[in-house]
Amino acid sequence: MQFPAYRARRLRRNANLRRMVRETHLRVDDLIYPMFSAFGENIKSEISSMPGIYQQSIEHIVAEAKDVHQLGIPAVILFGIPETKDPVGQDAYCDHGIIQRTIRAIKEEVPELTVITDVCMCEYTDHGHCGVIKDGDVDNDETLKLLAAEALSHARAGADIVAPSDMMDGRVMAIREILDANGFEHIPVMSYAVKYASAYYGPFREAAESTPEFGDRRSYQMDPANRSEAFREAQLDVDEDADFLMVKPALAYLDIIRDLKDSFDLPLVAYNVSGEYSMIKAAAAKDWIDGDRVMMETLLGMKRAGADLIITYHAKEAARLLNNE
Repeated sequence: MQFPAYRARRLRRNANLRRMVRETHLRVDDLIYPMFSAFGENIKSEISSMPGIYQQSIEHIVAEAKDVHQLGIPAVILFGIPETKDPVGQDAYCDHGIIQRTIRAIKEEVPELTVITDVCMCEYTDHGHCGVIKDGDVDNDETLKLLAAEALSHARAGADIVAPSDMMDGRVMAIREILDANGFEHIPVMSYAVKYASAYYGPFREAAESTPEFGDRRSYQMDPANRSEAFREAQLDVDEDADFLMVKPALAYLDIIRDLKDSFDLPLVAYNVSGEYSMIKAAAAKDWIDGDRVMMETLLGMKRAGADLIITYHAKEAARLLNNE
């Protein structure tokens, strides 16, 4: 094809032509909305670094879950802020923990909404790390026992999908085995298969109150410089019978999303993380960008890279725009 016989602009001439040849589509069905459930009553506290996102007590979580469902968003993912924290994060796997109570409340009021639960220890431990600490680091195999117990408690409370985010070796297998042994063979595991040790998580740590008290998470989360390692991490989770794979963060790792999409035949999730959200919000507040257009372009880029689903704090805003198209 050569100019002037071929003119690419012919297919961009008006809105209908552009719609007809559009290659990638973002749908409300692609979105998952994160929510932060806090212990207590009458709590609705906006997260300073994440405008429009709140720590909320259960009654407000349920009200927002109804809004999410009415917008057509199919799923939420829950993070918990417990009343108390301790070295082994007991609230994470207690049958009456904050997330377990939140699951039951949502399922009672909005049973059609899919509830995904984050399975990790960092929100529940007083040291802020993702597992049991021994000799100044997270003990992988001891942590697996707690993660399995946490996932089982979520399933018993009514969770539809459990999503381990801890990056411990072998956690998908440990969770799959305990779920199957207790009659929850039908509960899928959405693995945070490729999770980088990223500076983009800063606002989330305020939201989830999960900043480590010492050190960092680079001994268990992935080095941002590594690409080939992502294949190995994903393959481990595929071999352990994960049902979804996830890449987190998304925006700086679109190449990894495409790599995994080309390599594995499982639904692929991109996590549009807190820092990515906050950058758009901050720039839009200063009128440096058109916030809605940049938001939609960013989400569309994640879909184009290969994501089937996107966890995003923009989900409600994006759904409103998509519903009005």
